[in-house]
Amino acid sequence: MANGKIRKAVFPVAGLGTRFLPATKAVPKEMMTVVDKPVIQYVVDEASEAGIEHFVFVTGRGKQIIEDYFDIQYELEATLRARNKTAELTILETLLPKAGSTSFTRQQEPLGLGHAVWCARDIVGNEPFALLLPDMIMKSEKGCMKGMVDLHAICGGNVVAVEECAPELAHRYGIVARGERVGEEGFRITGMVEKPAPGTQPSNFFINGRYILQPEIFKILETQERGAGNEIQLTDAMLKLMESQDFTAYHYKGMTFDTGAKDGFIMANVAFALDRPDIRSLIEKDLKALVDTL
Repeated sequence: MANGKIRKAVFPVAGLGTRFLPATKAVPKEMMTVVDKPVIQYVVDEASEAGIEHFVFVTGRGKQIIEDYFDIQYELEATLRARNKTAELTILETLLPKAGSTSFTRQQEPLGLGHAVWCARDIVGNEPFALLLPDMIMKSEKGCMKGMVDLHAICGGNVVAVEECAPELAHRYGIVARGERVGEEGFRITGMVEKPAPGTQPSNFFINGRYILQPEIFKILETQERGAGNEIQLTDAMLKLMESQDFTAYHYKGMTFDTGAKDGFIMANVAFALDRPDIRSLIEKDLKALVDTL
């Protein structure tokens, strides 16, 4: 089991985004904007803050725009330069990944999250890696993945980010069973269950879409039978891996927005807009007035 530096991150971006039709008929859900940045940019920024050096995108048909977004657009930059738009040019240069630091691979069939992760096996190789679900964007002083990488440096093994939910809502999520404490922000995971029946959950800690996994997960996924939804489930593979390796939970205490759902997407736009001094002064009064009229 390798416990080295976390250099690579996998982003499964092949989903169809059916909850946002008709918009996602033309625009991938990962490219829908929260304020003025695509959702995927927030997730990549979180990975960059954590020290990730190589970004692996598992894509599908109609997702070419994501690859283009993380590339130079010469015509746009030439126009901005000609118009002396230096601020805009600086933003583009800041967000552009280093040459050779992005990889793209196709998931030809929608066979589930576990299959999407498996599609990245040859790019990741035999080293631990981060996995970030792009629908989930986080807002906190220290990024969720940065906290996970710090915890991994202490405990090694596999690390899964969790948050607390109301016990009566536990049936909506993947829930972990809590063991002994690890460091200031972690605890051992002694079990996992996907969407437990009401009243049967082992805790109220749910998995929030951030993982650090050991490369042995690929061998398990290679022969993993289909589970719920007739898809290859990552949770099933993690349970198998848990038989031989440690899993530690990182207790994340920031804000998480599920931008794959309409309410989460709207709330993310509001929260990140209010966090911007250049925008807050323009909308705060109008937002309060709007709420008062409803």
